[in-house]
Amino acid sequence: MNEILRRECSERRKALMNMLGERAMVIVPAAEQCLRNRDTEYRYRQDSDFYYLTGFNEPEAVLCLLPGRTGGEFVLFCRKRDRAQEIWNGYRLGQEGAVSELGADQAFDILELDERMPELMSGCERIYYALGKRTSFDRRVVSWLNQVRAKARSGIRAPQELLMLDHWLHDLRLFKSSEEIRLMRKAAAISARAHERVMRMCRPGMFEYELEAELLHEFVRSGCSAPAYTTIVGGGPRGCILHYVENRAPLRDGELVLIDAGGEYESYAADITRTFPVGKAFSSEQRSLYEIVLAAQQQAIAQVQPDQHWNDPHDRAVRVLARGLLDEGILNGSLDEVLEKELYRPFYMHRTGHWLGMDVHDVGDYKVDQSWRMLEPGMVLTVEPGLYIAPDADVEERWRGIGIRIEDDVLVTRQGHEVLTEAAPKSVADIERLRQDACS
Repeated sequence: MNEILRRECSERRKALMNMLGERAMVIVPAAEQCLRNRDTEYRYRQDSDFYYLTGFNEPEAVLCLLPGRTGGEFVLFCRKRDRAQEIWNGYRLGQEGAVSELGADQAFDILELDERMPELMSGCERIYYALGKRTSFDRRVVSWLNQVRAKARSGIRAPQELLMLDHWLHDLRLFKSSEEIRLMRKAAAISARAHERVMRMCRPGMFEYELEAELLHEFVRSGCSAPAYTTIVGGGPRGCILHYVENRAPLRDGELVLIDAGGEYESYAADITRTFPVGKAFSSEQRSLYEIVLAAQQQAIAQVQPDQHWNDPHDRAVRVLARGLLDEGILNGSLDEVLEKELYRPFYMHRTGHWLGMDVHDVGDYKVDQSWRMLEPGMVLTVEPGLYIAPDADVEERWRGIGIRIEDDVLVTRQGHEVLTEAAPKSVADIERLRQDACS
């Protein structure tokens, strides 16, 4: 572990423990290793909460935080060193490494977990744990609690509360440190290059999976461990399917291709969507709808400011999209009626963004006390309006089958905002210039 990550994780643990107070206990299990098929496993990806607090990237581990504990506040259970297993599957940190590298106060063999956890729980008043994420681990937590309760006649006090950890920990994760922002800028820069790469390489007659391969090439060669989520490459009417991931169809001249893809760099995600012509230029209908979506996005991004509500960018985007649909005759009536009755929803059915961080749909409450949360410096969100005119939509035929989304990653700053993914081309002029060069 590098010194920066070690310091960050230490500060995060301290901040969480300060919030929860003494006589509390935090339990966070590592992600399980998952089988892909038969005896072949998926590439391991650590649970984001666990990695956020430890920087430890092995399975079969459990983190315990015990604020104020005399024997040490940071206790880690992990696999012991095993030469035979390490020859086959890679080196393990082991208990000594957990202390020297991660800064654990104590580290035990994961095989001792059931034996030691009731002892660690004894005397605690509150257990903070993400109940419901893993049923099998839930049962173990309850079993440990019952073992402590069974010792009540011996004067041992069992925890009186089992509380959800998510709110406390996820509120910490919502606000990015300067180091996290550095990593997210890197993920964004790599992902922007990948999008520009496919704009330069796309040709009519290629298949969607060929563009996906080009994205993956740029991600990995630039240091990303993997895509941050399953890549979407939707040509023509498939761009109207919000989570289209088959990516097997041919790309046809005269159609658009919608690409939603981002790389994961050092456990932090980027999330970019761009839509561009398979051929040299937008058709007039495609251009009209694209300009509407782009205007909606630009005005929504302008709403990303400290002390603005989370929902303000969405409200602004919806208003611009609705106005554009009315201007093009796709919708009829007044703007107020369209907004009040949500008549735009057949063509724009999702929210305008989400939190972004270690998870592409990152953690953090969107409302506080039943009101939309205020944006604050250090938050990162996406802004991604779109229009989707399904092939069977009840509109003029010239509009059918056009799917457009434009998405960027935006950091809230003290002065306003920073678009982390600004380098990914999105103006009509920039896109058509790239496409002219590619197809000539």
